[in-house]
Formats: sequence, C-alpha cells, structure tokens
Amino acid sequence: MFDCVLIANRGEIACRVIRSCRRLGIRTVAVFSEADANAQHVRLADEAHPIGGPRPQDSYLRGDAIIEVAKRTGAQAIHPGYGFLSENADFADAVEQAGIVFIGPKSASMRKMGSKAGAKELMAARGVPVVPGYTGEDQGNERLASEAQRVGFPLMIKAAHGGGGKGMRIVRSAEEFLPALESCQREAKNAFGRDRVLLERYIQTPRHIEFQVFADAHGHTIHLGERECSAQRRYQKVIEEAPSPFLTEERRAAMGAAAVAAAQAIDYVNAGTVEFIVGADGEFHFMEINTRLQVEHPVTEMVTGLDLVEWQLRVAAGETLPLAQNEIQRHGHAIEVRLYAEDPEAGFLPGSGKLERLRLPAPDPHVRLDGGVIEGDVVSIYYDPMIAKLIVWDADRPRALARLREALADCEIAGPKSNIAFLEALIRHPTVVEGRIDTGYLDRHLDEVLPPPQPPSPTDLAAAMAAVLLHDERAARERAQAGSDPHSPWARNDGWRLGHASDREKCLAHRGNRHLLHAGGYDGDWRIRGEGIAIDVAGARLLDGVLSARFDGQARRHRARADAQSVFIHDGQRRLSFERVPVYQSVADAGSGGDRVLAPMTGRIVLVKVTIGDEVEAGQELLVMEAMKMELSLKSPRKGKVVAVQARAGDLVEGDAVLVQLGD
Repeated sequence: MFDCVLIANRGEIACRVIRSCRRLGIRTVAVFSEADANAQHVRLADEAHPIGGPRPQDSYLRGDAIIEVAKRTGAQAIHPGYGFLSENADFADAVEQAGIVFIGPKSASMRKMGSKAGAKELMAARGVPVVPGYTGEDQGNERLASEAQRVGFPLMIKAAHGGGGKGMRIVRSAEEFLPALESCQREAKNAFGRDRVLLERYIQTPRHIEFQVFADAHGHTIHLGERECSAQRRYQKVIEEAPSPFLTEERRAAMGAAAVAAAQAIDYVNAGTVEFIVGADGEFHFMEINTRLQVEHPVTEMVTGLDLVEWQLRVAAGETLPLAQNEIQRHGHAIEVRLYAEDPEAGFLPGSGKLERLRLPAPDPHVRLDGGVIEGDVVSIYYDPMIAKLIVWDADRPRALARLREALADCEIAGPKSNIAFLEALIRHPTVVEGRIDTGYLDRHLDEVLPPPQPPSPTDLAAAMAAVLLHDERAARERAQAGSDPHSPWARNDGWRLGHASDREKCLAHRGNRHLLHAGGYDGDWRIRGEGIAIDVAGARLLDGVLSARFDGQARRHRARADAQSVFIHDGQRRLSFERVPVYQSVADAGSGGDRVLAPMTGRIVLVKVTIGDEVEAGQELLVMEAMKMELSLKSPRKGKVVAVQARAGDLVEGDAVLVQLGD
C-alpha cells in the first residue's frame, strides 16, 4: 500500500478521498487554487500546496504543476477524483512517466473509453447495442449539420469529453441546430478543455441506469450492481439510488454481464462506470463509460458496505480485488441528493457567497453526508456550486424515502439560495415515489414540482412568532442572569407592565412582504394578532430545534430556529424563512429595473449580442455570461432601444452590475 497520496482535486471528493486515506494510515497531500486557500480539503490534508489562480485552467487543470507538487512531497500516487483531469489520458501518461502511480485506468483504456465517441464506436464493433448517431472526427459545422439531418430530430448534442450534464443540448429542429451546437461547444471547451461533440438520436422517455464496475491487473473484473439516475434536470443528475426500482432480476443480470464484458474488452483496471439508456420496454443501449469514480458512488457503498476509494487504492497498489463477483452482497436501498447553492425559482441560477448558516442532519448508520464546506465558508463562482451530498439508507425504498424526507427537513442553508425546498417537493412527487421517472420528466413537468410559492398561513405566522418570542424571552433571562439584579421584573422580556396588559410587536418579512404581529401573554401562552390572524397559542416550547405548541387548541410540531435576525420553521411538509425587520421600516424592493439588464451573479461575459442603438424585443437574448461552469442567457426585460452597453466579451463582472441599459 502507498505511504503518501496526492489528491488532484478539490471540494467534497478531495475530502472524501482524504478520509479513506487517513483510515488506512496514508499521508495525504492536497493542492489548491488561490480561491481555495481556506477550503476544507486544504485543512483536512496532512499538507497542501498552491498551484495557481482561481480559474480551473490556471490551477486544477494544470497537470504539470500537480505532478511537480507530487514529486516535491514524495507522493507515490495521484488520485484525480472526478472532473478536472480525472479522464485525461495525457495527464495519466505524464503521471506514469514521472514515476508516480495514477489511481485509475491506464491511459490506453482511457483513450478508448474517455471519449464518448470512441467508446461508442468500440462498443458497436463489439456488438454492444448503441444509440444511432455520429461520432466522427470531422467537426466542421457543415458536416455536423449534415449528420444531424441523417440522424434525424430530435437529437442530442453531447460533449465527447466530460460529463456532469455539461455540454449537452436537445435539438428538435434543423433551425435550432447551429445555435445549440455553438453553445454546447463553448460550454464543453470551458468545462473540459475540448470542444469535440457527438450526435445521437434522442430516445423518448429513457431511463438512465449505470453499473459500477471494478477490475484489477490480475484479470479479475466484476460489477457492484446498478444505480438509477433517471431524475435529471438539464442532464444534471438530481436523485441517484441503488438498486433501480425499474429493473427485474433478469434485466439486472443481462445489464451487469454487458457492463463486465465492456470493461474486459478493453483490459480495464480500477473503478469505472458503464452507463446505459434504457427504454420503457426495458431494451438498453450503451451510452458511455466513465473512467473514474462517480459523484453518486456513495449509494453503491451504502448498499454493499464497501469503501470504493479503498478498493481504488488497493488495485492501484497492485493488489487483487478484495472480493469475487459471487461474494458481493447488496442490502437495502440507498438514495443520494445533492445540495446546491442555486435558485430553483430563478431557473436554477447558480449561487455563490458566504454560507452564513449551514445546518445538516447528524450522520448515523442511516444518514451520510459528503461535503467540502462548513458554515462560514464561501461558495466560489469558479467551481461547481455543490454544498454537500446527502445519502440515506434503509431496508427498502419506501423507508429510505422517509429517511430522506426527515434528513432534508433537518437541513437549513442561509447565504446563497439553495435547492433544499425543491428536493423536498421532488421526493414527495408521485412519479418519484412510484419510481416511474424518466430522464426528461423534470424538464417537461417542472411546474408540477415547483408550483408558485404560497404566502405563509396564519398558523405559519403564529408558529414563527412563537419561536421569536421564546428566543427573545430566553435571551432576556440569560442577560438578566449575567446582570447585577437577575430577579428584576424590568429585566424580563415577557411584556410585563405595571397597570395594563402586556403587548409586544414584532415584524417578520417573507419574500419582501411585511407581517406585523402583536402578542399578548407570556411564557409560551399568547394571543397572537395581525392582519387576518388571531390565534391563541398555548404551551409553546422550543427544545433541541423543535417547537411544540397548541394553536387554537390543536397541537402542532414544527422544526424551528430563531435568532436576532431571522426565524425558520418547518411543519414536515414545507419550510419557511423569515427575516426579523424593524417594526416601522419598510422592506426595499429588489431586482432588475425595466430599463436595465443586471448580472445575476459574478461571472464572465462570453458574448455581447447588441450594440448601442439596436432595437430589441422583450425576451431577446442580449448577452451570454458564464458562471459556475454554466452558460446563462441574459434577456431584455422589455421592448426598447439599447442606449448603453457596459460590458465586453471576456469581462469579469460582479453580481448586480448594470450590463445593458434600455431607452424608448
């Protein structure tokens, strides 16, 4: 086994690899960009070294700098994680030439499998069913347009190198093809350093099912079962689970055998994932092979009880696979979701900024958290905005879904917006609960999962007010205990007055709307009043994050948290956050004005499509910017004339910067 391993990655996967190495007694070396100097993977590693600027191409994609650190620190092997250089055959070659072990397949296998185009051609030659399409090296626009006509519409454009939903577009007509191609090529170039694409026929209502394969250098190849990743939005996986609720034992056996055969055909070594598109009738087509550990590998670990990173390390060190195929045991059901800094109500716009609050459930045998940030860290604009992966396990799928509902309810993120509420709604949706979702379902039915937000109910407001009152009364008691006269009635915060009834005012703001509330009473028993609300609250207690009380005689339980600035409540179905604002201060309106187009977040301008004097229509694309490894289309808020353009292609702009101004 190795004595020292360098992790050529960042974030949660770097932290994940470090944990396994530490358990095995292996010293770890991390690398970091200027933006990651204070990151958690830097703090967890035994030592860490800077390798360049904040952009991936200036740091995590610099193989030469990474290898130099490995040589300098005496690292015997390099673990690439996923993304960045993990599927770069040239990097794997350079690592081996430097006398260092690359923890992954050999470059020859990567060259066959790392390109989606090459992998499809190889599998077709081997008789593995593939989706009809074009994988050729001629990448001229005319040739690609001609091949698109031959394949037929709808079709999919996919980055030939990479994954994670980046560089993928569905095209439904010839008129849409060239704009979609150009956008896909730009995104692929930025994310993976290469802009080659492939075309394939788009299969309607497919399911995405992948098999985890493992092979050693002694001729042993096995699979560890499947993961279903059909719940996707814009090709980004949202829910991953094992086993698939769709497969019969016969289909599972056939697909597992095909996955092993594909790996054996190219002398594959180490961890890999064979991905299939599965039609509604159960017919499956080879889609691609990822020559790395997948983001969703924890669900396989949870149902098998194995540490796949440990297996990677052992195989890379020359050991045989720890188990044979007939020794692999799978138990129960595991589900993974990814907590992202993004705004689902604004088209899932990626977010960035400081994590002012990060509350996650406590890990236990049923709940696992893989993260790369903690409260107070910053979600950077330069990288994927994932905050953590939440994985649950239980004896069967219904119980695992129940575990996931409870675990998500225990999550709270403040600072950048998050997708937690979206995930809570999604895992309750009948199509997910019944295991009927296909890869395009969310894009077709997003409005079902994300209905228009509803205002807080009278009970919601009363619960939030009760949490605030209990917090304030506790804080007042603590201040009094620290003072010179802890028993003074003037030190209490229960509204006590000499000669008249108590009454307190609080103002809570939700989505820009103020809710002025009055409370009469004390110590958990109040009459709460406001516009459209008059509720008697009795027996209110807030202990260990749980608010229990009777509202007009009906007992209710909420998860709750309150402080001097905000209050959060969750009734088991819905989460609500309120800001505490001064009683006599209005809430300012926010957002872009009708005459301005603002940068929705910090990012880099890719294209400027208008000049001063242009007449534009409402909804017309004016600029394209790139942030968090995604392209964002910025459109005109109304019809008008462009009177100012305040950004150029290549500019790095701050969030809320005015980019274009309109006149009449």
